[in-house]
Amino acid sequence: MTSGQLIREARLRAGITQQELADRLSRTLSQVNRWENDGAEPGLTALLRILRACGFDLALELVPFTEDPALAADIQKRLLLTPSERMLDLLNRIRPDGD
Repeated sequence: MTSGQLIREARLRAGITQQELADRLSRTLSQVNRWENDGAEPGLTALLRILRACGFDLALELVPFTEDPALAADIQKRLLLTPSERMLDLLNRIRPDGD
């Protein structure tokens, strides 16, 4: 989920328009529109302020990241290919029958 999708979801759940959100934040309607369409991405502090203006908060917590060894190996293998080899590999995965 992008920050724009999160902002839009919070605004819609709050039942307010983009203009109402802009007014609550003392921002312009075009700024709210840019956020929601991912044309501009607010920083974390601004994102929290936007969500709170909609009556929501964002729970932030650190969770352990577990790497997928098979995925990591696949990425490493593909990085060794030339760009044209990567393209051929991609095409073969998309169209395995060569259609």
